[in-house]
Amino acid sequence: MSNTEAAKQLVLDPPQIVETPALQAAVIRFTIPREEIRSVMGPGMQELIATVTAQGITPTGRIFSHHFKMDPAVFDFEIGISVPTPVTPASRVQPGQLAARKVIRTVYHGSYEHLGAAWGQFEAWIAANGLSIAPDLWESYLTGPDMNPDPATWTTELNRPLAG
Repeated sequence: MSNTEAAKQLVLDPPQIVETPALQAAVIRFTIPREEIRSVMGPGMQELIATVTAQGITPTGRIFSHHFKMDPAVFDFEIGISVPTPVTPASRVQPGQLAARKVIRTVYHGSYEHLGAAWGQFEAWIAANGLSIAPDLWESYLTGPDMNPDPATWTTELNRPLAG
């Protein structure tokens, strides 16, 4: 299937502007070449869950990745999970947070393989609607392979903070 065909088959919910609450989180920060993203996400997620669990903390949400800016060559981001109490720093895991923000949000339904195309379609919608956005973004993995091996059932929340 070509990228054009994949883009036509993307399923995105209608975008909405929402106010997000501040979320306390356990995070691991990465600054890596773009092509390394797949090799760090899985182990990073496992490390987050293991560290939080070892500290007796039950997460209050799903894992997210927060990209501080979009650069085609280097990803500067953190993966995190919301927690009800601060995590004690351990190895790469540090306390962090997602700030309260006004965002434009949609939910993508499908495989992680097409997340880039989903972001592209979402960004095109944002531009077509004249919205001014901040340089960062985050995605939350609402349902994924840990819940069902069928990628058609996976959902990822896409968030672009509004500028100002």
